[in-house]
Amino acid sequence: MAALHQHYEDEPAKIERTKDGRSISRFRYHNAERWMTTLEAHLLIEPRHAKEAMHQAGFVTQQALCAYLLDVGFADAWNASHIKQDIAKALAYANACGFGHDCPNMARLAGVLSPYWKWGYHYHDWEEDRPRTGGFIPATITPLVRDLVDRVHDVTGHPRPKGCQRRPQEARS
Repeated sequence: MAALHQHYEDEPAKIERTKDGRSISRFRYHNAERWMTTLEAHLLIEPRHAKEAMHQAGFVTQQALCAYLLDVGFADAWNASHIKQDIAKALAYANACGFGHDCPNMARLAGVLSPYWKWGYHYHDWEEDRPRTGGFIPATITPLVRDLVDRVHDVTGHPRPKGCQRRPQEARS
């Protein structure tokens, strides 16, 4: 992790698993699952909905990755100060701590999503200053984010929130 701290110019994170960290982790994971369910239910497959899908995918991914980081012992305050809405950074730290989600397409999506606030604000002229989607469309975003949320579930052992059960055809062997 020292290389990541240096690369991002972050102060070193003190890694200490706590009961509070585990509780906040579960809360963030449940947020990710609930919003993931919404993203899946409203699968906006038309490319014109990419902005909304990107913002929601960014939020879900940020919540899921921070849930993992909290679970392994990162402090919530450190995450808030250093990770913020940088999905690529959160994924890099998570993988450095054993997350094991080395999906090239997710890494590429994380870079496109970061920082995810840019997909949700209308303060700029959207036609003139459009963030680039990297070729992602809602139909390709949703399965990547679902796989990441499922990975957080698998490695943290947090129970899925009520009503957010994996469908049988999606279950992994």
